[in-house]
Amino acid sequence: MLKDILKNHHIILASGSPRRQEFFRDLGLSFEIRLKPVKEEYPTRLTHFEISNYLAQLKALPFKAELKIRDILITSDTIVWHNNKALGKPRDENEAYIILKSLSGTTHEVITSVCFTTTTYEKTVHDITKVNFKTLTHDEIWYYINAYKPFDKAGAYGIQEWIGQIGVTKIEGSYFNVMGLPTHVVYETLNAIAKTG
Repeated sequence: MLKDILKNHHIILASGSPRRQEFFRDLGLSFEIRLKPVKEEYPTRLTHFEISNYLAQLKALPFKAELKIRDILITSDTIVWHNNKALGKPRDENEAYIILKSLSGTTHEVITSVCFTTTTYEKTVHDITKVNFKTLTHDEIWYYINAYKPFDKAGAYGIQEWIGQIGVTKIEGSYFNVMGLPTHVVYETLNAIAKTG
Protein backbone atom coordinates (compact mmCIF):
# COMPACT_ATOMS: atom_id res chain seq x y z
CA MET A 1 0.00 0.00 0.00
CA LEU A 2 0.94 3.68 0.11
CA LYS A 3 3.25 3.32 3.10
CA ASP A 4 5.31 0.70 1.23
CA ILE A 5 5.41 2.78 -1.95
CA LEU A 6 6.70 5.75 0.06
CA LYS A 7 9.20 3.81 2.17
CA ASN A 8 12.12 5.68 0.58
CA HIS A 9 10.53 9.09 1.19
CA HIS A 10 10.28 11.19 4.34
CA ILE A 11 6.93 12.91 4.76
CA ILE A 12 6.80 16.17 6.70
CA LEU A 13 3.34 17.38 7.69
CA ALA A 14 3.42 21.10 8.46
CA SER A 15 0.12 21.27 10.33
CA GLY A 16 -0.82 21.65 13.96
CA SER A 17 -4.36 20.44 13.22
CA PRO A 18 -5.17 17.29 15.22
CA ARG A 19 -7.70 16.34 12.53
CA ARG A 20 -5.16 16.48 9.70
CA GLN A 21 -2.62 14.54 11.77
CA GLU A 22 -5.23 11.87 12.48
CA PHE A 23 -6.07 11.60 8.77
CA PHE A 24 -2.41 10.93 7.96
CA ARG A 25 -2.28 8.23 10.63
CA ASP A 26 -5.49 6.73 9.24
CA LEU A 27 -3.88 6.62 5.78
CA GLY A 28 -1.21 4.42 7.33
CA LEU A 29 1.59 6.90 6.71
CA SER A 30 4.76 7.50 8.69
CA PHE A 31 5.35 11.24 8.99
CA GLU A 32 7.06 13.95 10.98
CA ILE A 33 5.17 17.00 12.24
CA ARG A 34 7.14 20.20 11.70
CA LEU A 35 5.67 23.61 12.48
CA LYS A 36 6.67 27.17 11.65
CA PRO A 37 4.54 30.29 12.19
CA VAL A 38 3.15 31.91 9.04
CA LYS A 39 1.07 35.06 8.78
CA GLU A 40 -1.94 33.92 6.76
CA GLU A 41 -2.50 36.93 4.51
CA TYR A 42 -3.24 36.91 0.81
CA PRO A 43 -3.65 39.50 -1.99
CA THR A 44 -7.19 40.85 -2.20
CA ARG A 45 -7.31 40.16 -5.96
CA LEU A 46 -7.43 36.41 -5.28
CA THR A 47 -10.76 34.58 -5.18
CA HIS A 48 -12.11 31.08 -4.49
CA PHE A 49 -9.50 28.28 -4.63
CA GLU A 50 -6.81 30.82 -5.60
CA ILE A 51 -6.88 31.90 -1.94
CA SER A 52 -6.42 28.45 -0.42
CA ASN A 53 -3.81 27.55 -3.07
CA TYR A 54 -1.85 30.71 -2.26
CA LEU A 55 -2.00 30.10 1.51
CA ALA A 56 -1.01 26.43 1.20
CA GLN A 57 2.02 27.50 -0.87
CA LEU A 58 2.80 30.35 1.53
CA LYS A 59 2.95 27.89 4.41
CA ALA A 60 5.62 25.90 2.55
CA LEU A 61 8.02 28.82 2.10
CA PRO A 62 9.71 28.76 5.56
CA PHE A 63 10.63 25.09 5.10
CA LYS A 64 12.07 25.09 1.57
CA ALA A 65 15.69 25.85 2.47
CA GLU A 66 15.88 22.93 4.90
CA LEU A 67 14.32 20.22 2.70
CA LYS A 68 16.50 17.23 1.84
CA ILE A 69 16.31 14.84 -1.11
CA ARG A 70 13.43 12.39 -0.54
CA ASP A 71 11.56 14.83 1.72
CA ILE A 72 7.94 15.52 0.83
CA LEU A 73 6.60 18.58 2.65
CA ILE A 74 2.82 18.81 2.88
CA THR A 75 1.07 22.08 3.73
CA SER A 76 -2.62 22.87 3.42
CA ASP A 77 -5.28 25.49 3.92
CA THR A 78 -9.07 25.37 4.15
CA ILE A 79 -11.49 28.20 3.51
CA VAL A 80 -15.26 28.50 3.43
CA TRP A 81 -16.47 30.35 0.33
CA HIS A 82 -19.85 32.04 0.70
CA ASN A 83 -21.49 35.00 -1.04
CA ASN A 84 -18.33 35.55 -3.09
CA LYS A 85 -16.01 35.92 -0.13
CA ALA A 86 -13.74 33.74 1.98
CA LEU A 87 -14.75 33.05 5.57
CA GLY A 88 -11.79 32.29 7.79
CA LYS A 89 -11.55 31.46 11.47
CA PRO A 90 -13.67 33.64 13.78
CA ARG A 91 -11.84 35.91 16.19
CA ASP A 92 -14.46 35.71 18.93
CA GLU A 93 -17.98 34.58 19.83
CA ASN A 94 -19.71 37.45 18.06
CA GLU A 95 -17.86 36.88 14.82
CA ALA A 96 -18.62 33.15 15.04
CA TYR A 97 -22.32 34.00 15.44
CA ILE A 98 -22.28 36.35 12.42
CA ILE A 99 -20.59 33.70 10.26
CA LEU A 100 -22.96 30.90 11.29
CA LYS A 101 -25.99 33.15 10.87
CA SER A 102 -24.85 33.91 7.31
CA LEU A 103 -24.46 30.18 6.55
CA SER A 104 -27.88 29.34 8.02
CA GLY A 105 -30.41 28.20 5.42
CA THR A 106 -27.91 28.43 2.54
CA THR A 107 -25.33 26.44 0.59
CA HIS A 108 -21.64 27.27 0.81
CA GLU A 109 -18.41 25.74 -0.49
CA VAL A 110 -15.55 24.34 1.55
CA ILE A 111 -12.26 24.50 -0.34
CA THR A 112 -9.09 22.79 0.82
CA SER A 113 -5.80 23.18 -1.01
CA VAL A 114 -2.84 20.88 -0.37
CA CYS A 115 0.69 21.76 -1.45
CA PHE A 116 3.33 19.05 -1.94
CA THR A 117 6.89 20.39 -1.95
CA THR A 118 10.17 18.57 -2.61
CA THR A 119 13.67 19.82 -3.37
CA THR A 120 12.90 19.75 -7.09
CA TYR A 121 9.25 20.74 -7.54
CA GLU A 122 6.00 21.89 -6.01
CA LYS A 123 2.49 20.66 -6.78
CA THR A 124 -0.74 22.17 -5.40
CA VAL A 125 -4.12 20.47 -5.64
CA HIS A 126 -7.51 21.48 -4.28
CA ASP A 127 -10.92 19.98 -3.61
CA ILE A 128 -14.34 21.62 -3.29
CA THR A 129 -17.36 20.38 -1.34
CA LYS A 130 -20.79 22.02 -1.30
CA VAL A 131 -22.52 22.05 2.10
CA ASN A 132 -26.13 22.92 2.78
CA PHE A 133 -27.31 24.09 6.20
CA LYS A 134 -30.87 24.12 7.44
CA THR A 135 -32.13 27.36 8.93
CA LEU A 136 -30.45 27.47 12.33
CA THR A 137 -32.18 29.10 15.29
CA HIS A 138 -30.57 31.77 17.45
CA ASP A 139 -30.42 29.29 20.37
CA GLU A 140 -28.87 26.52 18.26
CA ILE A 141 -26.09 28.81 17.06
CA TRP A 142 -25.27 30.09 20.54
CA TYR A 143 -25.42 26.62 22.08
CA TYR A 144 -22.88 25.39 19.54
CA ILE A 145 -20.54 28.36 19.98
CA ASN A 146 -20.60 28.12 23.78
CA ALA A 147 -20.27 24.33 23.92
CA TYR A 148 -17.73 23.78 21.12
CA LYS A 149 -15.85 27.10 20.81
CA PRO A 150 -15.12 26.74 17.06
CA PHE A 151 -12.50 29.48 16.87
CA ASP A 152 -9.88 27.28 15.17
CA LYS A 153 -12.20 26.35 12.31
CA ALA A 154 -12.76 28.08 8.99
CA GLY A 155 -16.40 29.06 8.71
CA ALA A 156 -16.81 28.73 12.49
CA TYR A 157 -17.92 25.11 12.48
CA GLY A 158 -16.76 21.51 12.38
CA ILE A 159 -19.04 19.25 10.37
CA GLN A 160 -18.15 16.31 12.63
CA GLU A 161 -19.49 18.18 15.67
CA TRP A 162 -23.02 18.75 16.99
CA ILE A 163 -23.89 21.50 14.55
CA GLY A 164 -23.04 19.26 11.62
CA GLN A 165 -25.19 16.48 13.01
CA ILE A 166 -28.26 18.68 13.46
CA GLY A 167 -27.69 21.34 10.82
CA VAL A 168 -26.15 19.90 7.67
CA THR A 169 -28.89 18.64 5.35
CA LYS A 170 -26.84 17.86 2.24
CA ILE A 171 -23.26 17.68 1.03
CA GLU A 172 -21.91 17.32 -2.50
CA GLY A 173 -18.33 16.08 -2.52
CA SER A 174 -15.88 14.81 0.08
CA TYR A 175 -16.97 14.81 3.73
CA PHE A 176 -13.34 14.61 4.81
CA ASN A 177 -12.56 17.72 2.79
CA VAL A 178 -15.03 19.64 4.97
CA MET A 179 -13.17 18.31 8.03
CA GLY A 180 -9.98 19.83 6.63
CA LEU A 181 -8.28 17.35 4.31
CA PRO A 182 -9.42 15.77 1.02
CA THR A 183 -7.85 12.42 1.88
CA HIS A 184 -8.63 10.84 -1.49
CA VAL A 185 -6.73 13.64 -3.29
CA VAL A 186 -3.77 13.36 -0.89
CA TYR A 187 -3.67 9.59 -1.43
CA GLU A 188 -3.76 9.91 -5.23
CA THR A 189 -1.13 12.66 -5.30
CA LEU A 190 1.30 10.82 -3.01
CA ASN A 191 0.89 7.70 -5.14
CA ALA A 192 1.77 9.72 -8.23
CA ILE A 193 4.78 11.34 -6.54
CA ALA A 194 6.12 7.97 -5.38
CA LYS A 195 5.80 6.45 -8.84
CA THR A 196 7.71 9.29 -10.46
CA GLY A 197 10.57 8.95 -8.02
